[in-house]
Amino acid sequence: MADVERMYIDGEWTLAEGGATFDVVNPADRTVVARVTNGAVPDVQRAVRAAHRAFTDWSVLAPKDRGRFLLGIQELMEERRDELARLVTLENGKPFEEAKKEVQFSLGYFGWFAEEARRMTGEWIPSPQPGKRYWVLRQPVGPVAAVTPWNFPATMVTRKIAPALAAGCTVVLKPASATPLTALAIAKIAEDTGLPRGVFNVLTTNRSGLVGAELLTHPLIRKIGFTGSTDVGKGIMEAAARQIKRLSFELGGNAPFIVFEDADFKAALDGAVAMKFLRVAGQSCICANRIYVQRSIADRFVPAFVDAVKGLKVASGFEPAAQIGPLINEETRAKVHALVEDAVTRGARLVTGGHYLTGERYATGFFYAPAVLLDVTDDMPIAQEEIFGPAAPILVFDTEEEVIRRANATKFGLAAYFYTRDMTRLVRVAERLEYGLVGANDAAGYTHEIPFGGFKESGLGREGGHEGIEEYTEVKSVVVNLG
Repeated sequence: MADVERMYIDGEWTLAEGGATFDVVNPADRTVVARVTNGAVPDVQRAVRAAHRAFTDWSVLAPKDRGRFLLGIQELMEERRDELARLVTLENGKPFEEAKKEVQFSLGYFGWFAEEARRMTGEWIPSPQPGKRYWVLRQPVGPVAAVTPWNFPATMVTRKIAPALAAGCTVVLKPASATPLTALAIAKIAEDTGLPRGVFNVLTTNRSGLVGAELLTHPLIRKIGFTGSTDVGKGIMEAAARQIKRLSFELGGNAPFIVFEDADFKAALDGAVAMKFLRVAGQSCICANRIYVQRSIADRFVPAFVDAVKGLKVASGFEPAAQIGPLINEETRAKVHALVEDAVTRGARLVTGGHYLTGERYATGFFYAPAVLLDVTDDMPIAQEEIFGPAAPILVFDTEEEVIRRANATKFGLAAYFYTRDMTRLVRVAERLEYGLVGANDAAGYTHEIPFGGFKESGLGREGGHEGIEEYTEVKSVVVNLG
């Protein structure tokens, strides 16, 4: 079984108990990219025990020394950027140039949290009693289970493991079964930097029931970091409650993108196209889900937006100038198409795209023509649910008060965007939108230095910023009686 990609547990590359495997499929042509070992119950137990053993030494290592390991991983990821990006495109489908940008961004988390490890300070509290002293310190929470999705195979991994390792935690990572190869390549980089065995483990499996029943409820796992759907997050939360496990979630989104009449027209147009279509073909929790355009400029903005969408190049990720790749699988494509068709039956007008792409270039992949729908109303499922694909519903509004109310009328609260040149409006709208990330005249998304996470049913906790490392620590108060 030399051709099987092995998982990484306790510093060793190992096959699964029983020898089972699963296939990783290229969504651009449905070819099998790799056969990967399919973890079972004994493999989960080995990985958790390894992380538990390694925690003893790793947690007491000086923060600057932990930081050196993280900086080493960052450096090697930089050297192997194109190699990693190629894996991202093969297993995820996104254009190669987009994949390179993802890898470049993802490795930055190691640099950021290597520095944050040294800033994880405590407090000396002035004592109300002369014979006592009080101090407060942060300590690593313990072994962590990290579960990551397929849409950003590099970023979703590093955004979780970098702060965990920096804080002194050890990790068992379960990457998405659709995209495990990037995670395994990052594990190889960690091994090549000399990271101690057991500190970082990668468990590959497509048995989701096994993950929920064995990994996330294992008594030695003290913290769960998860990115995925809100419904799955709720299930994890219910199970974790029985053991009072620490949690941080990034869950679903329904991002509004608001264009006010005084917006910089070109900036808003470019931002709307980019945030809707040019992040893994719209398969992102922070992609624009609903585009609100003020009525007074709709006659100008909408045709320009439609023309821009018609000009996007849909192609295999390695094809030159590709902008939108395939969707991850047929289930995802079918869901997007069902939402588009449902909107049309409810009165929306499909003005471009909205169909499966066929012909020689597209026949074997999960390609979908980027769609734009007009006359959409807030009660349509396409405006209520997370689309997670290249379909843009456009809605019209009249007043600022109205659009804020409509934008906030959702159970989600992950990301929102708006464009205006009125600085007083900018402050008002930014403060009133009920979202964890707000882009004001910006559609680039977050960066390492700021916290990222959701309001309402879009998540718990924050990733990135100094808050990101705090999620992997416990606060301890020490009372010293001097006698």
